[in-house]
Amino acid sequence: MATIPQADRGTTAGPVVLQVLPALGTGGAERSAVEMTQAVALAGGVPLVTSAGGPLVAAVERAGGRHIPLPLDTRNPFAIWRNAARLAALIRREGVALVHARSRAPAWSAWLAARRTGAHFVTTYHGVYGEDLPFKRAYNAVMAKGEIVIAASRYVARLVAERHGVPESRLRVIPRGVDPVAFDPDSVAGDRLARLAAAWRVPDGMHTVVLPGRLTSWKGHEVLLRALALLPRRDVCAVLVGSDQGRAHYSSRLAALAHSLGIAERVRMVGECADMAAAYMLSDVVVHASVRPEAFGRVVIEAQAMGRPVIASDLGGPVETVEHGVTGWRVPPGDPAALAAAIGEALALDAEARAALAARARASVLRNATTQAMQEATLDAYEAVLAPAVPAGPAVQNGGVAAGIA
Repeated sequence: MATIPQADRGTTAGPVVLQVLPALGTGGAERSAVEMTQAVALAGGVPLVTSAGGPLVAAVERAGGRHIPLPLDTRNPFAIWRNAARLAALIRREGVALVHARSRAPAWSAWLAARRTGAHFVTTYHGVYGEDLPFKRAYNAVMAKGEIVIAASRYVARLVAERHGVPESRLRVIPRGVDPVAFDPDSVAGDRLARLAAAWRVPDGMHTVVLPGRLTSWKGHEVLLRALALLPRRDVCAVLVGSDQGRAHYSSRLAALAHSLGIAERVRMVGECADMAAAYMLSDVVVHASVRPEAFGRVVIEAQAMGRPVIASDLGGPVETVEHGVTGWRVPPGDPAALAAAIGEALALDAEARAALAARARASVLRNATTQAMQEATLDAYEAVLAPAVPAGPAVQNGGVAAGIA
């Protein structure tokens, strides 16, 4: 694994790297922060994470980092300004050499603090941020101010270049990664599957089509329910895995839709799942049905690593991780009929064809999208900033994925 250059501070420890987030929930940006905490620690650096806290604080500490609580989960302009002063004080006190911002509001505070202190500033453009309101592009622009801007996919890199004029020399495409040990179909014991099957209450003999993702309208749950109603076979159960995060009106709407379509007895909304590897193993098909582009789509590669047939919306990051007809299927977003046809095709695979698809999908993930590859590529980006003699060129290779913009 790459090493971080030693900080010029007269100490034997490597440089202090501070990652900045609103809070440490269970999303992709937060998990990436934990993974990079581990990488910095293993590389000899000093990893710090600051946020308003959350369930992944313990994971940061287990990974070798230290969490420093700050009220960064606010978009209030005055609070952002106050947080800039807090972060500047933190940077000076801890001797921070590099600040890595992963979300917009705290990134504004971090950028201001880095300018005041001379710390290096790197960003990861984690989302496909909307621009439907006035001044939204200006608000989003902070994520393009990094000395290096990390994009989770070539799609995001093109978007950043087009919207914000970021040159290729400052862009790195670094896909999110999967731990191939944690997500290994051979490592999931039968007792884990039995516990989860009982919790999901899936009837014996039913096939499961699983859509992982928080319950929000753009994730395409309604598209899946309508596709289920169109399937000619009735031995299929849709399992929606994810929290409604307090949006009970949306989960109620989904329940009402299932009832109106006559499929309520074949729909399960099971909430959060702490054992996603087992969840994928219980899936006959995994669906990504988002109707808006996603920056990457981590559930797609997790399911592929587990050898599951994956059907993804043909937009955003999954276009780069699902090779249609080879490692899965891509369907037009928002098209229940197309999704139903793909589900039918996936369920019709015989054992030999299903095993071949599983092998191709897992091999693709191991080549292109592992946690270690993401960690090493991000450490390389840190090194390029901390050691100016090392160019931050536009075509770094990462596990077979070109870092340049295609």
